[in-house]
Amino acid sequence: MPKDARVADLMDSFRRIVHALRSSHRAAAYLNLTGAQLFVLTALHEAGHPLSVSELAVRTRTDPSTVSVVVSRLVKRGLVQRVRAAEDSRRAELTLTRAGRTLQRKAPTTIAQEKLLEALASLSPRDAAALQRLLRRIVSAMGEAEAPAPMMFDKR
Repeated sequence: MPKDARVADLMDSFRRIVHALRSSHRAAAYLNLTGAQLFVLTALHEAGHPLSVSELAVRTRTDPSTVSVVVSRLVKRGLVQRVRAAEDSRRAELTLTRAGRTLQRKAPTTIAQEKLLEALASLSPRDAAALQRLLRRIVSAMGEAEAPAPMMFDKR
């Protein structure tokens, strides 16, 4: 396959991924949420029990400070509540409010970010390492190596 055809094929794959993520974002926007907010609501719902910000960050594969910003917006909207853990008052736990559960039930059953995480998790360790190495090269070549990595489709 000629180099131009390989690059076109790679770009088509990126376009399909971005298209799927945008479609999920539009579904979230229909609910007056960002894609990131819907992703967090879904992660809290699927946990089935209260989560700390750190636990939520692990589930959403992002860092605690990034997910905390999204959670703060959801708390402000009354969709998520922070409560002190009974066993450790230093620990805040996040739960969906009644309004959050209602809104989450109206959401699409599967969102693109979940599908992307599942696809990445299904890669062999060798393939995942190769993909990570190649994506880092691309990000670096784009001059974005030091850029923040916010949650996808979050308002900034």
